[in-house]
Amino acid sequence: MEEIKDIIKKHYQIVFDNEDLLLEAFTHSSYVNEHRQLNLKHNERIEFLGDAVLEVVVSEFLFHQYPEWNEGKLTRLRAQIVCEPSLAAFAKECSFDQYIRLGKGEERMNGRHRPALLCDLFEAFIGALFLDKGMEAAKKFIYQVVLPKIKEDAFSHAMDYKTLLQEELQKDGDIQIQYRTVLEEGPSHAKSFEIEVYANDKLLGTGKGTSKKSAEQNAAQMALKKIVKK
Repeated sequence: MEEIKDIIKKHYQIVFDNEDLLLEAFTHSSYVNEHRQLNLKHNERIEFLGDAVLEVVVSEFLFHQYPEWNEGKLTRLRAQIVCEPSLAAFAKECSFDQYIRLGKGEERMNGRHRPALLCDLFEAFIGALFLDKGMEAAKKFIYQVVLPKIKEDAFSHAMDYKTLLQEELQKDGDIQIQYRTVLEEGPSHAKSFEIEVYANDKLLGTGKGTSKKSAEQNAAQMALKKIVKK
């Protein structure tokens, strides 16, 4: 308990007033089941709350960050940010995986590295923080840990920019979109491609990649950024 308190104080300047909430967030149901005499609480209820807080904060950020995006685009990106693998990765980055209390059986089954468990842990911490310090403190933590990854385009691999570009360009009617390969070089095992994307024969963006598919996605992403800026 002392170690996780020190970690969150050092890295996030957070000190819990009610340490029982912090302990609850870092207690898995398997630990409670093996220590029934202690009358402990596990983190499933508090995780439910943290999930809702996280979704609200991320939704608000995306709403303001991408003012030209429709509901479908915003929903797809949010889904990639708050999905199990992403939240499990955030838990590891915060070193939360080292401090969760697990039952011996869960520990033997490598539960400390299980994505679903780590995802719940991350959300439980946010829930505990919300209950102890309020929405602004929870929001500050999310802005500190989650949102920089969005700004760094860490989730761009999960976005289908070709589809997003098509939706953006064709919302007012049909437009002919073409992807043209302008450069292909390198040996077969290490190819490099450069592709341009056109709408009604007007150049919108250029992308490079190790495959035609990735180069097209990068070209579409560049085109979208230009369109949003306008």
